[in-house]
Order: sequence, then C-alpha cells, then structure tokens
Amino acid sequence: RQLVALKDVDKLFTDKLSGANTNRPELQKMLAYIREGDIVMVTELDRLGRNNQDLTKIMNTIQNKGATLDVLNLPSMTGIADPNLRQLMTNLIIELYKYQAESER
Repeated sequence: RQLVALKDVDKLFTDKLSGANTNRPELQKMLAYIREGDIVMVTELDRLGRNNQDLTKIMNTIQNKGATLDVLNLPSMTGIADPNLRQLMTNLIIELYKYQAESER
C-alpha cells in the first residue's frame, strides 16, 4: 500500500526496521541524499519516527537542507502561494499530529 502511494517518486528509500529506531540505514541515506528544492514524501508521519524528539530532529534536518516534507495522509498546503506561510501551516499541522501520536503512546 505504501509503495503504491509512492510509485511516482524519483528516488525511493525503504527501511525494513521499525520507525522507533532513527539509526535506520535507509533513513540515514535519505537524509544524506536530500538537496535544496527536494520534496521528501512519506505516506504517514510515523514512517519517519515514532517520538516527538526524533521527528523534530528529522524534520529540522530536512528543512535545514532546503527540502520540503510532504506527508500524504495530512492536508496539502500546495495551494498556499507564500512559501513562508505554507511552511508555517505545514509545521503547525505536523506539530498537532506529533502531539497526538505522543499522547497515544
């Protein structure tokens, strides 16, 4: 199901290890690979990490490299023309989902 949703990506990184571990080989390769202007696409936020601290670190790495995070099961912000506002709204929604995921643990 996840691979079908990501069938049109240029480069696919697939880990077999749990998202609870941030020392996953493919995650580390993806973080090293991304460049400014890239779009990092995941089907669900928990595919990147399972706890708030790890997710924040991974998201900051993606943003600091000038890439964008697109989480397919979250509302899309592509209709917002201003990139700063789009990033703010995306971050706000992701923070809410991170909070919800952390409270369910």
